[in-house]
Formats: sequence, C-alpha cells, structure tokens
Amino acid sequence: MVHPDRYFDPDPAIRKLASELYASVAELPLVCPHGHVDPCLLADNAPFPDPSRLIIIPDHYIFRMLYSQGVRLEDLGIAPLDGGPHEEDSRKIWQVFADHYHLFRGTPTAGWIQHEFESVFGISEKLDGDNAMGIYDQIAAKLLTAEFLPRALFDSFNIETLCTTDAATDDLEFHRRIREDDWEGSVRPTFRPDAVVNILAPGWRDELDKLSACNGRDIAQFGDYIGALESRREYFKSLGATATDHGVFSPYTTRLDPAEADAIFQRALAGEADKNEAKQFAGHMLMEFARMSVEDGLVMQLHPGSWRNHNTSLFEAFGPDMGCDIPVATDYTRNLQPLLARYGSRENFTLVLFTLDESTCSRELAPLAGHYPCLRLGPPWWFQDSREGMTRFRERVTETCGIYNTAGFNDDTRAFPSIPARHDVARRIDANFLSRLVAEHVLEENEAAEMITDLAYNLAKSTYRL
Repeated sequence: MVHPDRYFDPDPAIRKLASELYASVAELPLVCPHGHVDPCLLADNAPFPDPSRLIIIPDHYIFRMLYSQGVRLEDLGIAPLDGGPHEEDSRKIWQVFADHYHLFRGTPTAGWIQHEFESVFGISEKLDGDNAMGIYDQIAAKLLTAEFLPRALFDSFNIETLCTTDAATDDLEFHRRIREDDWEGSVRPTFRPDAVVNILAPGWRDELDKLSACNGRDIAQFGDYIGALESRREYFKSLGATATDHGVFSPYTTRLDPAEADAIFQRALAGEADKNEAKQFAGHMLMEFARMSVEDGLVMQLHPGSWRNHNTSLFEAFGPDMGCDIPVATDYTRNLQPLLARYGSRENFTLVLFTLDESTCSRELAPLAGHYPCLRLGPPWWFQDSREGMTRFRERVTETCGIYNTAGFNDDTRAFPSIPARHDVARRIDANFLSRLVAEHVLEENEAAEMITDLAYNLAKSTYRL
C-alpha cells in the first residue's frame, strides 16, 4: 500500500506542513497541457482491450526497463514493423511484466504503477510473479464496466483539459468528433510539425506531399511551404489548439534571407540537401515558428537535447518511441540568442523550454527565464519527472527565476491511467519543497499556500492560455 506521507521530509515539522499543503491541492482539477494520449481513445470511447494493452504496451517507461534486463520487446507484445512474430497473449505479457516487477524498485515508475493500482483499480497488493494472474483478472473485470470507459475515467480523474500532440498533417478527425459529441470533456490538439521540418528524414517528401494535400495546393517554393504551415496552424486553432510543440536535437536558431531559405528548400526537394543545410533550415524554421506564434498566439514548446532512437537496430525493427531516446549536452544560451533577440520581449509570445540536460537548469535556463519575458521553464521531463528530478529542478531554478517563470506541471504521458499518479507526485514534491522553505524562514506559510495552488493548477492554465 502506498504511504500517505510518501515523498515528504522525515522531519516532523516539515512533513506536517507538506501534508497540509498537499491536502489543499490534492483534489484540484488536473490541467494536462502536454502529453501523448491518442485522441482516438476518447473519440471512440470503446472499452480498453485488456490490462497489458492498457498499461504495458503503450508505456516506454515500463518496457524500456525490462528491455535493459534482456526481455525481448516481442515478448511484451510490441509488434515489429515487418509484422514478425510477437506475443499476443495478454496474460503471458502480464506474467512477464510481473516476474520482472522488482526491477522498478526505487524508480518513479513503481510509484506511479502502485498509485494507479490503488487509486484507479482498488488493488493494494504489490504485484509479483505469484499474484500476477489474480491482479490481471481484477483489472480485466473492471475494464468491462461502464465506469472504466475512457471518458468515464477522464471525468473521474477530474481532468479539466487534456492536450494531445498531433502531426501538422493530421486531419484531427478524432478531435472534431469529440467536439461534436455531447460529452463535455475538453480535449485539445497541439501542432507538432517535426516531420515536415527535418529535410533529411527518409519520409520527408511523403510528409511534404501530405502537407500539400491538406492545403489543396502544390508546394513548390519555400513561400508555399510557409503558407501551408500557417494555414495548418489556423486549422488546429479552430479545433481548440493553444500550443505548438517542437522536438529538436539542438535549440539552434538562425535567420536566413528568403533566397537562402528557398535555395535549401529546392535542394531538399531534389534530395541533395546536406547536414549543414538541414541544420540551417531547422534553425531558420524555429525563427519562423516563433514569428508565427507572435502573430497567432499559439504557445511554443521546445523539447531539445534528446538523441532520439539512439538504438538504431531497435528503431529499424520497431520504429520510434521505444524508450531509447537518450539525453545529450545542450547549449541554450548561444543557440537561442538570435530568436530571443528578435522575439524575446514580444507581448504575445510564450516559449516553454524543456531540457533533458539538468546541468543547464541553473547555468542557463533559470537565468534566461529570469530575464526574457517570453520564457517559461517546462517541468522536468522524461528521465527527470521523478521525486529526485523534480526536487533538483525546484532547487536549481527557483532562486534565479522564481516559480512564476515556470509552467506548472504536465504529465507528458502516453499511458492514460497514469495521469493522476503523475500529478500526485508533482503536487507532493512541490508541497515538500515549499515546506522546507517555510521551515528555513524563506517563505511565510500563507505564501506557500498560494504558491502550491499556483504550481498545481494556475501556472499551467495561464502559461498555456487554457
């Protein structure tokens, strides 16, 4: 059973105040401005198929740990791209997961799963190889009930708004269906144009053709390309989008003149662009997307510093998002200077920066956010969305930029049932951090009470204009 005082300081005075602060926000609605839940889930509102396909297969936090210990992805139900053999018996998949559950001891994943088991499914036992089938059957039985349909869970989780992440060329049909139904849940798309910006990606021309089809006109010049992207952003806004998202290897930005940009675009169309041209093009496009955000008001999110699909053999066999995105050192100060010099003080511009490189938090990100009006720091992400990672983040940035230049919390998840658990961890960690500041006489208790509400709820709403 999860302990009611988990993640709180062992000092009784700090623990008591942390518990009180946490209790004051524990029942606040969940604002989820960035994540990867498939909107099809909520559009169709069909029963979840089984525990393995709900909890294990969509969640790289789970299967990457098992893979690191030699468990084949095929044995966890992950299908190879070539349609090769893989385990389809969900009970066998679950048993493999349970037999290896001890691997998660001390990790945030274990905390999320146990919280999910207890708060969502009413199961207080700790999973192991012996009770695996009993727990599987309990979850499977609940998934057959109306209370566990996706929309019912959305409502029971007290989700106020959930934002998905969608390709620039997505027709957003699932979002349209959700909006046209009589259900009151708020689900919004987020514009992610990565696939049409990386001109060296093998599928770039196919993505460009999709972009052309979406706009009903050929894209032969760089100006056509920019116009098509601006049109897609307006379409996303018409279905409720308030933000864009950009996953880049480096936050490098530069300004090209129109002739230079079109020359690189033409070389890309001919399949002749090189790595340096791709870097220049991507850097220029970040400038263009910032300019578009100034004009249309969409909040711009930047996720750099990840060597995506680092395990090339796994990527070739299974595709992206297999848990092998690895952090790299990231330079924000130099790379973002051209963009911030041009747009950093614009009133209608918000840029949310995330990092996988924790060393940049106190050295670069906090000083940048503590100066430029446009900047907000996104919460710890991927390897840092944990008890220790969240605490380090608060310790490294708060003295320099305060909490009001941060963006609150988002769960950044594909695993729908884990959403409440992730928010719960963040609220507990922030309550504990603020309680320590009160104990050290840095804050008054009334200030901490206001700040915990802002961290849990208000900052995400204001940052993302929800």
